[in-house]
Amino acid sequence: MVKEREGQRIRLYVRGVILGYKRSKSNQYPNTSLIQIEGVNTREEVEWYQGKRMAYVYKAKTKKNGTFFRSIWGKVTRPHGNSGIVRAKFKKNLPPKSMGGRVRVFMYPSNI
Repeated sequence: MVKEREGQRIRLYVRGVILGYKRSKSNQYPNTSLIQIEGVNTREEVEWYQGKRMAYVYKAKTKKNGTFFRSIWGKVTRPHGNSGIVRAKFKKNLPPKSMGGRVRVFMYPSNI
């Protein structure tokens, strides 16, 4: 018998949006992505997220390891500007179709 879950679901990550690659006027650097983390609006608030792991979860057409979902893992490396945007490096560079998509910023590793 399966026990029913009681109460609300608990989300163990903070949502973020992929803005694009780090770039200059004429070049772009796809090995570094810019992420806007929900609720982070200043450079000081970014400090807590430095080193935190994040995952870009997407759906593929073919099944692998019993699921259609796959993920690309990365981590927050440093702030980008003063408005709470962060730079992140992923194990494999994010594909261009991910821009504007969601990323999950997890609460580990923790330095508390």
